Amino acid sequence: MAKDAKPVKPEKGTQMPEQGNSPETLDLETRRRNLQEKLARYQRDKKPDPSEQESGPPKGMAQAIRLSSEFLAGVVVGVILGLGFDQLAGTSPWGLIIFLFLGFSAGVLNILRSVGAVAPSQIGKNGASRQDDGPNKPK
Repeated sequence: MAKDAKPVKPEKGTQMPEQGNSPETLDLETRRRNLQEKLARYQRDKKPDPSEQESGPPKGMAQAIRLSSEFLAGVVVGVILGLGFDQLAGTSPWGLIIFLFLGFSAGVLNILRSVGAVAPSQIGKNGASRQDDGPNKPK
């Protein structure tokens, strides 16, 4: 603005265009409506369907229970086999001790397989082939 220039004032009786009808405001209104529609679609897609939600325990808790039960199963089976071996052979604590350690190691191996640290057992996958497993296998 020049130093001596006076600001332009509308003359009395003339009408200024309203802010709501200017092209810039209409463009902003259109953009705002588009943004609201996109946000509504995003919120609708973001909310999980209540029927799809799991009603069970949290995932970490379920995995912890599964791993602990696999470990305990190995130890319990080892104790039962050890006590049975002691009854049959008459070797009082030694069968229990040996089979307890075997059950403990089987439980640890089960946990490592469940977590994925050890490859699953290959027993039965590459065992003896059946006669109908050949190249002329009927379909």
